[in-house]
Amino acid sequence: MSCTTILVGKNASYDGSTMIARNDDSGAGHYTPKKMIVSDPAAAPRHYRSVLSHVEIDLPDHPMRCTFVPNALEGEGIWAAAGVNEAEVAMTATETITSNERVLGADPLVNLIPADQSTDGKEHAGGIGEEDLVMLVLPYIHTAREGVERLGSLLEEFGTYEMNGIAFSDVSEIWWLETIGGHHWIARRVPDNAYVVMPNQLGIDSFDWNDAFGEKKEYMCSADMKEFTDRYHLDLSMDGMFNPRDAFGSHEDADHVYNTPRAWYMARTLNPHTFSWDGPDADFSPESDDIPWCFVPEKKITPADIKYVLSSHFQGTPYDPYAVYGPAESRGKYRSIGINRTDFLAMMQIRPDMPKGCRALEWLAFASNAFNAWIPLYTAVSTVPAYLSCTGKHVSTDSFYWNSRLISALSDAGFRKCQNHIERYQLAVQSEGNAVIDRYDPVLKAASPDEYEKICEKANSEMCATLREETAKTLDAVLDETSNLMKNCFARSDA
Repeated sequence: MSCTTILVGKNASYDGSTMIARNDDSGAGHYTPKKMIVSDPAAAPRHYRSVLSHVEIDLPDHPMRCTFVPNALEGEGIWAAAGVNEAEVAMTATETITSNERVLGADPLVNLIPADQSTDGKEHAGGIGEEDLVMLVLPYIHTAREGVERLGSLLEEFGTYEMNGIAFSDVSEIWWLETIGGHHWIARRVPDNAYVVMPNQLGIDSFDWNDAFGEKKEYMCSADMKEFTDRYHLDLSMDGMFNPRDAFGSHEDADHVYNTPRAWYMARTLNPHTFSWDGPDADFSPESDDIPWCFVPEKKITPADIKYVLSSHFQGTPYDPYAVYGPAESRGKYRSIGINRTDFLAMMQIRPDMPKGCRALEWLAFASNAFNAWIPLYTAVSTVPAYLSCTGKHVSTDSFYWNSRLISALSDAGFRKCQNHIERYQLAVQSEGNAVIDRYDPVLKAASPDEYEKICEKANSEMCATLREETAKTLDAVLDETSNLMKNCFARSDA
């Protein structure tokens, strides 16, 4: 999946929370309907078989309840994608990342080999991948660090068939794990005072081997990672300062069109004065290979900031595909962050100023972020409103996913005419989202833990009622605007 991730440490956020967010994007030319659900631990299997790779894995006992954002349609597996469990640990998986031929030659990705193509007449499973990771890990971990450890052990044992980056968070920490070849991995703790930008490219740009094989305070890796790196001469540093991005990642021409411009825009937005971003003397350009993995922001970051950067189409630059001024050859030159084929955006926020058991919010939106609105949802629930979970195969205005797809497609076709409707929609929904949280947080603080679920489900229902009303109004408005832009329109009416 072609996605974009931002991670915000607790001292870089506006309220001391950890925040991890990711756009989940389909590949070019297709769309994957998604929905939000809450898992039932009692119905969880004790044995897992992947649909795509056929890998089979025994699962631990005592899974926890989790929120998931799975595929709405059957056929390719669950793809649980993002969520929060009962222990208020969050996970988002995955950010597809890059590698290079040196790594993939030394530790090839694992491929499914059917029985009729194998030398021993037996099927060989193709390892684990994005389809599987959240289901295999999130229900069983109690801290972000445990998430790294569990996923790392699974990668070492079963291998993977793709390169991925995975984020874990709890109320105290955020960890980012990157797969290296078929069976290796590294992970780094996000500094508390920093944010991380990840645009489909292996990102970690510094690593402390001593810590990774010592206290593991800030770094972790697979058991033979250093030996593997040395054996295959993967360390390219001239000064002894090991850079995983140089060793394990890519610096291809395609990165400069597809990946690095997204990191450039996010950092340019959140650190506009720290560096020079534009012109021939810029510190970093959209095609720079050395944009840092993490930054200390110039001001504390809010959910609105996260929504803005993950909705970007390079507005305010010559690369905006909707621009009407500037050189035409620059418009749409780079792959937008808020692209047409976004399936959903989820941001998991774990808040320290709330009682344990109701600290987590999951902010959710569907379809292209340039035109959608997101809402905050309490995760201490057993169910979510049907408007979020009823996504079916066919277009329906009863579904938040399908309404968001319709609004996006119509608004893109009439961008200038529809822009004011989208801005009003986003402001109305997102203001009400904050208002609901402001109303219900004090209620939860005064309640007993056995009341949390009922209160959280009531808040979510109230939020979704407003969401549904505002979404319907916006769909009406953008349909009228775009209908008036049809090529067969005519100014004269009947006499």
